[in-house]
This record gives sequence, C-alpha cells and structure tokens, in this order.
Amino acid sequence: MGGEFLGEFEQMVLLAVLRLGEEAYGWTVGGELEKVAGRSVSSGALYTTLDRLERKGLLRSHKGPGEAERGGRPRRYLSVTARGVEAVRHAREAMDRLWETVDLRPREAR
Repeated sequence: MGGEFLGEFEQMVLLAVLRLGEEAYGWTVGGELEKVAGRSVSSGALYTTLDRLERKGLLRSHKGPGEAERGGRPRRYLSVTARGVEAVRHAREAMDRLWETVDLRPREAR
C-alpha cells in the first residue's frame, strides 16, 4: 500500500462491495451500508467515494446492459481489485494491532 490509508467510509464501501459480489452497484452498496452498518448515505457521498476508489485502483466498474426500468440506462457494476482487497486487509490488521493495545476501562478501574 505504500503509506496510503483508507478512511472509515472507504473501508465500509469496499467491504459492502465484497459482500454483495456480482450484485454490487451504487444503489445496492448504499442499501448494504444502511442495512448492515446502520449508516444512511447520500448518493453524492457514495458516488464520490466510488469514483475516488476507482481512481486509486482499489475498485473497478463496468457497465451492464441498458435496462428498461432505468430508461435504457445501464447499471455501473462494481468489484474490488486485488489491490483493494490488500488495502482492506492492511487497514484491518492495523486496527487490530491498535485495539490489542487499548484498555477501555475507566482509569479508576485499572
């Protein structure tokens, strides 16, 4: 990763895409974040993050066929790249190492 760190929301988006697999596109990713993480997300924030992750090479997208229910517009399907998987793994390992060293008990209880 070379010192590049993922923000919390970037991690959540990548994890949602991984969870959804072939069904990952903007609307389903937003729904997954709301359902699983309890986090409501604006479409602007979501699509800005998807674009940024794709520019970083952590996510890739491809357009599906046009759909009548969408006025012939195609969906933008998403998948996490190998580099994206490594970034998520690195972020989790870093957080795990930090959590291992933290004592959350109140000072007076230590």
